[in-house]
Amino acid sequence: MTPGRGGAEMEHGRTDFRIAKVAVVIPVHNEEQHLGRALDGVRAAADVLQASRPELDLAIVVVLDSCTDNSGAVAARIAASDPRFSMCHVAFRSVGRSRRAGVRTILNGHHKPDLEAGLPPATGTLWLANTDADSHVPEDWLVRQVMLADSGADAVLGTVEPDAAGMDGELLRRWHLRHTLAEDHPHVFGANLGVRASAYLLAGGFPRQRSHEDRVLVDRLRRRGFSVTSTDTVRVLTSGRTEGRAPHGLGAYLLALRMESAVALES
Repeated sequence: MTPGRGGAEMEHGRTDFRIAKVAVVIPVHNEEQHLGRALDGVRAAADVLQASRPELDLAIVVVLDSCTDNSGAVAARIAASDPRFSMCHVAFRSVGRSRRAGVRTILNGHHKPDLEAGLPPATGTLWLANTDADSHVPEDWLVRQVMLADSGADAVLGTVEPDAAGMDGELLRRWHLRHTLAEDHPHVFGANLGVRASAYLLAGGFPRQRSHEDRVLVDRLRRRGFSVTSTDTVRVLTSGRTEGRAPHGLGAYLLALRMESAVALES
């Protein structure tokens, strides 16, 4: 098999890349302040997708990782009113392992994949959309990812933008100077990433690490020759806080950028 357009489907002689199911995975660690808005955004995006594609199956998995706040209660309230939502409880304190556990929950709901026997054909038409609990996706988030997947993309890398609300204006300006938000951009953001399940499995999935799990997965996909599309047509708004959950995540990056700015002003 030669990986690329359609990935594992080529191995099964498939030429239909049209998505039949979408699953959204959202890792959560003590995000009660942001989680309600994040889940409302995903729910709105799911509604828009199913309004345009009512035949699509859709599931949303909230992975609660070592939460000691009210994140579980926030997720439970939404899940009680929307059967598309389910919760998965883990104790990793690792965004990489949490994302991986959420994907595994989805895949086990299908057929547990056996790479030795070959991937089940259904994994080629399953789309795994990923965002974060402190982020807010636009209403066309899933529609746009599915459109690109139906055109043959094995992975879609969207952009993110820090929320200007409550964020220092100079810090936001410096962030934009360092991040090109355009088509074919060079960035990888776990808060705005989609991947075909077959490609995800053949690339080894999200690694079990506390940060940069998104970059590692995308590097693996590219090395195996899968089709990776980078786009700014769907931009996700994420928290501009400098107290992040992942040790080398966006919050830590913004903190370093703020400190750099402070040093520049003093010199």
